[in-house]
Order: sequence, then C-alpha cells, then structure tokens
Amino acid sequence: MPTDILMPALSPTMESGKLAKWLVKEGDTVTSGDIIAEIETDKATMEVEAVDEGKVGKILIAEGTEEVAVNTTIAVLLEDGESADDIKAGEEHKAPEESAPEKTAADKPETAEPEQTKSAAGEPAPKSAGQKSAAPDRKPDARLFASPLARRIAKQNNIDIALLSGSGPHGRIIKLDVETALKDGVPAKVPEAAAKTPAAAAPAMAAGPSDDMVRRLFADGSFEELPHDGMRKTIATRLTESHQTIPAYFISVDCTLDALLKSRAEFNAAAPKGKDDTPAYKLSVNDFIIKALALALRDVPMANASWTSGARLLHKHSDVGVAVAIPDGLITPIVRDAEIKPLSMISAEVKDMAGRARDRKLKPEEYQGGTTAVSNLGMFGVDNFTSIINPPHASILSVGAGVQKPVVKDGAVAIATVMNATFAFDHRVIDGALGGQLATAFRRYLENPMSMLV
Repeated sequence: MPTDILMPALSPTMESGKLAKWLVKEGDTVTSGDIIAEIETDKATMEVEAVDEGKVGKILIAEGTEEVAVNTTIAVLLEDGESADDIKAGEEHKAPEESAPEKTAADKPETAEPEQTKSAAGEPAPKSAGQKSAAPDRKPDARLFASPLARRIAKQNNIDIALLSGSGPHGRIIKLDVETALKDGVPAKVPEAAAKTPAAAAPAMAAGPSDDMVRRLFADGSFEELPHDGMRKTIATRLTESHQTIPAYFISVDCTLDALLKSRAEFNAAAPKGKDDTPAYKLSVNDFIIKALALALRDVPMANASWTSGARLLHKHSDVGVAVAIPDGLITPIVRDAEIKPLSMISAEVKDMAGRARDRKLKPEEYQGGTTAVSNLGMFGVDNFTSIINPPHASILSVGAGVQKPVVKDGAVAIATVMNATFAFDHRVIDGALGGQLATAFRRYLENPMSMLV
C-alpha cells in the first residue's frame, strides 16, 4: 500500500521547517538512504533521506513552501506494482491543514438541532453530552502542539488556542480546529488580570506599537520590507525570552595580551609545513580565548552549570560555543571538551565549523547545547560590549579588540596591549563571588599562555 513520507523533525525543538528543494520528482524510483529533499530549519539546511524503497507517486508539498509542520505528509511512496491510481482519494494523504474540507450550511442535515439554544431564562443552554468539548483535558504544564497556521488564525481572532482540542496527528491543533472553535463560540481570550487592575495592563502595552502603526510612521516608498526568515524569528524569540526571564549581571576585566601575542607568533612560526608549504595550523587570539575560558570553567566547576526549575546541571566538560556571524543571522557552533583539546585542534574545529555555518551545513548537534559561549567583536574595532545569555548557557563572554594603552608595571608607566573581557552571568546559577572567580581564572590563563599547555 502507498507509504506516506512525513516532514521529519530534524532537531528536538523543531516544530516546522521550509521544504527548500525536492531532489526527486514524481515517478522517480528511490531506495532507502537516497537523498530526496532539502529542509531548511531556523539554523541550517539539512538533507532528508528516504527510509523505504519505492516510486514517488505524488508530491504534496511544493518546494519553497515555508512553515511545513513536523509530521505533515509531504509525498507518497508507491510499492512495486502500484500506480498513482492506488493513492487513496481520501484526505489522509494531505497535509494536516488541508485534511478536512470546510463544512457549509448546505452540508448540515435539515433536522439538525441548533448549535446553541436558550433556556427559559434566556441564558445559553449547556452543550449536550454528544457535543465535542472545545476545552481539552491537558495538564497545565503540558506542551501545546499546534500548526503555525492554526496559531496565526487563533491570534488574529483573539482565540485562546490552549482551550482547543486538536484533531491532527498526535492531538496537534490544526486550522480546522480553530475554525470550528470560531463557529461554536469558544470564548475569546480575555486578559483577566488586565480587566481587574490597570497595573496588570502594563505587559500588554510593553509589546510596543502595532505593525501598521510602525508603517504609518514612514512615508510610502521610503522603505522596503524584508520578511523574517526562520532564523530571525528564532533569534528574536530566544533572546527576548532570555532578556525578560534571566536575572543577568556583568563583570568586566582587562587582560594584557603581550605575552599571548608573543607566544602566538612563536607557535605559528613553529607550525609544521605540508607538501604545499602550507602551515598545519595558524592560531588566532580567539583560539586562546576559547581555551582559557574552558580551563577557567574546569577550575571553577560550579560556574560550569545550567539552570532548570528543579536543579542546577553541573557539566563535566567545557563545551564552548563560538558566535559566528552569517548572512543576516548568527549561529553558535560548539567546541566540545575544549578544556582537554590542544590549541591546534580548537583552531581547526572552529575554522571548519565556521565555514560550514556560513553555508548552513552544520548538523543540529554541532550548534545545540553547550555550557557557555564567546562573542568576539574585536575584529570590528569594538573596545567593549555586553552580550545576552543564550539558554541553556548560564554565561557568555564578550571580548573586544586588543588596544595599546599606558599601564603601570612595577611602579612605572609602560605601554601594553590590553583587551577588555565582559562576562554576563545568570544570577540564578552563578553568584557574584563565583562569577568573579571565573573572570579572574580566565584572565590568569590569558595573561600566562604557557599555563594552557601544562
């Protein structure tokens, strides 16, 4: 019988993605392991493999379609001897948003009871036992599964989507559920706290002006719109949540880099050459920064942690993320076990992952997780700045450019190359004294680079 090809979940947090490209067409024969499509998530472009063999009978989702929900049927695979005629005309092979046609008044039996009758007192009568309740039996902390289209329609109509029962795969709320709720008169979402006290209305006002209001501030033709892609939406959502929910504080230290710059030049000069006379490695200052931070977390293990509602997760290794700018976005590939890797290996990994990040070829496991991160804007001439913590990290390090400054050494003024390093800490995880210990350990390694080798 025909086999559905479903939109895969390419990461634990993926709910939808863009079907960027089909690599097969209807009528093509595929075997298990063949690459059949490319899917764009918020961070990367991933290849999708066929999990069975057969002939592509029908492609249901066109390439270029955005926000295709996980587990949506995107194509149908036929076995030997089957033809396109064997694909059921029923709706089970369609995407969830198309799976049930809208019912019109003509579709309803003439003998049907009115959807809502009034009692003698004029109040709406309760629904009969046979009617489907809109309110699901869902635990308060349970995750809500809904398609992006369903969420959008619910928001436009001021419907609390959490009150709805889903008829899609695995109880997922789809377009039809929201439309049914509109017809059945499910209560609109009313901010109760806002109705009770004026002070409670402040969070709603903090959302800022509406999109239309912003557009009206500018003359027609004076701007062009750049629609948000999945990456931009994810960056906005995660960092807004971080800024609003994490009680962050900041610690800055100045690090002299003269010894590091001297050691770096010596290490690079001593790098073995390949057949084409290319050095086996070329260390950057950022490689030393990653190593120093990893060793500092090893020395101050209580700072190498993540927050959960029930416990702090104390990590056994220093997995350091490295912020990489890509076209109109940002991604943070992770150097795993950085505290035990030599500088040359860290350098090679960062160069490899940064290159693949710009091509959106990183695997989810290469940029998800981690215990901390480094953001370096020194190459742009920035002296100092602060970054927003990216959960599950409890810290992030922002480093600026090395600048020659007068400093006092042994009671005399001298010129030294100084770099500012600013830590942002999640106070729920890392208290002030602990953050100070980590910053001091980091500076000690950076100013004494030979200590990173022992």
